[in-house]
Amino acid sequence: MDTFLVLILSFISIVVVNNLVLTKFLGICPFLGVSGRIDMAFGMGMAVTFVVTLSGTITWMIDHWVLMEWGLEVTRYVCFILVIAGAVQLVEMYLRKFFPTLYESFGIFLPLITTNCAILGLCLFINLWEINSLVEAVVLSFGAGVGFTLAICIMAGIRENLELSDVPAALRGAPITLITAGILTLAFMGFAGMIK
Repeated sequence: MDTFLVLILSFISIVVVNNLVLTKFLGICPFLGVSGRIDMAFGMGMAVTFVVTLSGTITWMIDHWVLMEWGLEVTRYVCFILVIAGAVQLVEMYLRKFFPTLYESFGIFLPLITTNCAILGLCLFINLWEINSLVEAVVLSFGAGVGFTLAICIMAGIRENLELSDVPAALRGAPITLITAGILTLAFMGFAGMIK
């Protein structure tokens, strides 16, 4: 199959069909915690996209060019977490300098990107899926970030509309958010099996 077609299908697969948030249930904490407003959700999505792209690419290179060559696969978690933490620090410094209001609005969720299991999950999945091309690792990493951004922005849009809706008192807040997340997950599960 043509390499470009494989890359396009891989990108679509990780964004829609195998979305880390809505099909693998990774990254639920920021998905639910920062999806109250669309602007915050988009900002968080961009931050996660940068971190996951950088982390996925660097961890693939470290794993294939260093750890596997020297038989140090057992240190994957430590190396991957250090790379993710470094990428988050870059994002944090950039936002603090150029977007201080966005930086303040994220609060604790920005440093928590370091512990976002979607990012670590992608870094591990890239190695479990036996991706042997750096370009494909970059495409999958970027696609995972785009998929996270898509999921969190859709959720934020729905939650903003729910504030204007007549929700029963017993379902306001967390219950309706979790119900909405479940329905959104079911909608994305409809794409399952279209692309592997």
